[in-house]
Amino acid sequence: MTDDSPHRDFIRGLPKAELHVHHVGSASPRIVAELAERHPGTVPSDLDALRSFYEFRDFAHFIEVYLAVVGLIRTAEDVRLLTYEIAREMAEEQSLRYAELTCTPYTSVQSGVPIEAYTEAIEDARVAAERDFGLVLRWIYDVPGEFGVPSADETVRYALDHRPEALVAFGLGGPEAGVARPQFRPHFEAARAAGLHSVPHAGETTGPETVWDAIRHLGAERIGHGTSSAADPELLAHLAEHRIPLEVCPSSNIATRAVATLAEHPLRTFVDAGVVVTINSDDPPMFGTTLNREYEIAADLLGLDEAGLADLSRAAVGASFAPEDVKARLVGEIDAYVAEGR
Repeated sequence: MTDDSPHRDFIRGLPKAELHVHHVGSASPRIVAELAERHPGTVPSDLDALRSFYEFRDFAHFIEVYLAVVGLIRTAEDVRLLTYEIAREMAEEQSLRYAELTCTPYTSVQSGVPIEAYTEAIEDARVAAERDFGLVLRWIYDVPGEFGVPSADETVRYALDHRPEALVAFGLGGPEAGVARPQFRPHFEAARAAGLHSVPHAGETTGPETVWDAIRHLGAERIGHGTSSAADPELLAHLAEHRIPLEVCPSSNIATRAVATLAEHPLRTFVDAGVVVTINSDDPPMFGTTLNREYEIAADLLGLDEAGLADLSRAAVGASFAPEDVKARLVGEIDAYVAEGR
């Protein structure tokens, strides 16, 4: 669909912000190879073998790859390496200037990394990434819903009692079916009372009611995916009226079978309804995509020219939880890029 995108060069250099991208899910084969050399035996460290392992086959294979990478993150040094190298690729390959990276500290702590060491590692990597690559990182702490309320208990404790300087939001990921959103209401209330924003996943593989639950029970300020919102005109009107952005990840939606084909993706429906949308890559190397490619897909689905693509990037900045001075600087960079005609 996008192999011959006329906007490829423009998109590659366009300064961008990303709001829905996962920490472990951003580990490229190059990064995994480094981790596998540290912990031999479970995952091949040969880059060619890893690239083959990473070729997306189906969602079950994605889970296999994801868990294999989780199994390689055993020390604070691993966390630091992963974070810093993700930042390098974001900045150098995707022209990212700002990212809110969704982290799941629960799985790292379960693997034996103390939360104090985890926090120190991501913060050290963040400071170094801004210094070395000009990339501003902020954190979203994510409850892995498949582990239920106990994981939420721990995640909110990490967020409140061991809060890293750059933590801006509290999220909820994992499977939606059978994981009711209302059970996490107390955790989101505690996070919000501490000044964190609410950004749960909802409506990716379940219906619009899950999105309503995220809004009504979790105080959602942005919705991760929200794909099924397209089936509920009242919900679309609510999202548009209250300026609750959807974090749209087209290739991810195809991979998880939330949407059958790109031609059927509801992105156009969202835009036509006046909903704020941002374009994101979710777990890019594991879904065989990049943020640049997602922008190419969005350009095709929405019929965007370069000005429209720049507006998409500005929308991500506007929907972010970046400080106002950072937002102004990022918008300035986008405007300058467009004005220069690259």
